[in-house]
Order: sequence, then C-alpha cells, then structure tokens
Amino acid sequence: MTSSLPATPARPATHNPASDAGAWRAVFVDANPTLSEVASRLHRADDLPLTINRQPEITPEQLPATLAGAPIAIIDHTHLPTEIARQCTGLRHVVFLGTGPRSYMNPEELAEIGITVHTIKGYGDTAVAECAFALMWAAARNFARMDREMRAGNWLRSDAVQLTGKTLGLVGFGGIAQELARLARGIGMRVLAWNRSPKTHEGVEFVDLDTLLAQSDVVSLHLLLTDETRGLITAERIQSMRDGAILVNTARGALVDEDAMIAALRSGKLAHAGLDVFTVEPMPAGHVLTTLPNVTLSAHSAFRTPEANNNLIGAALEHCRRIVKTHA
Repeated sequence: MTSSLPATPARPATHNPASDAGAWRAVFVDANPTLSEVASRLHRADDLPLTINRQPEITPEQLPATLAGAPIAIIDHTHLPTEIARQCTGLRHVVFLGTGPRSYMNPEELAEIGITVHTIKGYGDTAVAECAFALMWAAARNFARMDREMRAGNWLRSDAVQLTGKTLGLVGFGGIAQELARLARGIGMRVLAWNRSPKTHEGVEFVDLDTLLAQSDVVSLHLLLTDETRGLITAERIQSMRDGAILVNTARGALVDEDAMIAALRSGKLAHAGLDVFTVEPMPAGHVLTTLPNVTLSAHSAFRTPEANNNLIGAALEHCRRIVKTHA
C-alpha cells in the first residue's frame, strides 16, 4: 500500500536537524477541511505530535515558517521547490499524499540534500477508477454540454456513443487501471492495455502502445509522471488514434501534449475529453479548455471519497510511525 522514493543519503553535518535530538514531530502543511477531520480522527494518542495547518492554500514560501523545524512534512498538493526545502531547517522526510510527487517536487534533488520523499499507493484505486468510468460515460453521452445548455434555457439534444461492445485502451496498468478494467468488462467492453513492464490480467489483452491507440474507442491514462512519461501522448500519437475517440485522463495532465489535445478536440479528431488533471493546477480562470463544448472537467478530485481519504491519511500516519521507529 505504501512505498518510498530514493534512499536518503546522510544529511550534511551543518544542517543539525531538530529530529537528531529526538524531537520527532510532523506537520500536515496544507490540510483541507475534510482531510483535517480525518487526520484528527486517525491520529492516535501514542503517535508522534502532529500539527495540522488548516490553510490548504499555503504558498511554498510559507513552508519554512509553517514547518518551524519539524523533521516530517505531510504534503497534499503544495509545491516544494528544492530551494525552499533548503530553507526548511530540520526537514528530513516528506510524506506525499499520493503517487505522483514529481508534479510538486523533485524527489532526486531532495534526496541529495538529505530529504526522503515517501509516497502512498493503492489508497484510492477504486475511487479513481470510478471517476474515470464516470468521465468516460459523461463524454460518451455528452452530459456536461447538455446540462450547461439546458441551464441556459436551450433544449440541446445530443447523439451519444453506446459503450457496450466498444474498446477501452488503458495506458498503464496499475491498481487503478485494473479496477477500471473490471468495471469496463462488466458493461461488455473489450479491454486493451499497454504497460511499460510486461503484465498479464484475466480478460485484458496486452498490446503495444501504437496498437492500443489505433484500436481503442476510449483511451484512459493511468501512468505516473516521470521524465520518461512526460508528454507521452504526443501530437503524433493523438493523430494515430481512431477518429472520434474519447480521451480520459485521471493521472497527470503533463502526460499529454495539451496544445495537441486542444487542437484535436477543435478539429473533431477527438470527440471528447474527460479530464480530472491538468498541466497547471488549479486551472487558471478563462483557460481554453473551459471554452470547448466537448470537454468534461473535474477539479482533480477523482480520489476524494470517504473511503479513499481514510486509506490515504491512515497510510500517511503509518509512514510517520515507521520513520520514528526506524530512527528510535
């Protein structure tokens, strides 16, 4: 359920972390109201001290003062540039609430200055898969556009795509994709998958990426963002997709060449995109994606269910306990 990124080299002697004196404590730096409540409820009396900063819109520049020498930072969505981390005296561990820290920090650079980044996997596989499934259906039925038009007083009736019998292509095949495959097979879809390392799964046909893009009516992305996967869905790969295909992204916005995707949506090459993630988050007001009729938008909320929140915070606190135990 949990994992860690690169091992931590010895911190330079000049850093003098407070934790070396046994002062283990953690700060949840950007807790929204929901996660604040979950953290307060799951924090045990025998745990290390936990400070919950209930100001989710904290800026990176505020992090050194907010951490105030704490050796452990729990981070949900706040960017931690390496130059800011250098100012966080005593910081030794970052527990990132998710699987994709590279959208918010550089784990390798942090490791070089003695800060280990811990990630959490598997906490929201079902929640994210259900979101991808919902975005796929919303795109196929054009619900978002009809809803907008009807609220504006227009009786817009739209033809739809019937998904039963269609082909779903999963780009990346971790826990979320496995859950989505289960859901898609349940409605009679053919499921293709491509993964960077070989895998097998009942009812799923593994093919190369070019074949998947060419044969899929719906393409759903399920990859971590790394140097190798950044921009994986290029303009050329979008052009190789079926005409009128649907693209669903609940992974990371930077996996896709956003300009190429927008051009394909405008031309009709892509019939629709269901997006929970974006290159820049929060999405700036007036962003071009908000102006396109064939896009369904979700505010990076795929994983936000009570079940996933409990799993997420529970795993984060377990990371903290292991850190303390390891250094006891």
